Amino acid sequence: MVSFIVRLTFNQEDRADVAESLRRLTIATRNEPGCVSYIPHQLEGNPDTVLLYEQYVDEKALAAHRNSEHFKKYAVGGIYQKMRERSVENLIALV
Repeated sequence: MVSFIVRLTFNQEDRADVAESLRRLTIATRNEPGCVSYIPHQLEGNPDTVLLYEQYVDEKALAAHRNSEHFKKYAVGGIYQKMRERSVENLIALV
């Protein structure tokens, strides 16, 4: 299992565009055969920060996600163009 959290920050004026791109990306990603979980969150008290909780069955599934047309369109071509900062925290399951 591959699990991680992505933290993204945006400018206030980009909230609507980011939300729509995330909506479309989430729908497509959840339909990938190797996706276990894909949940975008807005940080309480800081609506310009988004946390994405992602889980994939393995590295191959994660690679397929990153090579998908919807990732290229909505993440690389959309969300990434508007983000101010991005960080990733890799997670290790305890059980």
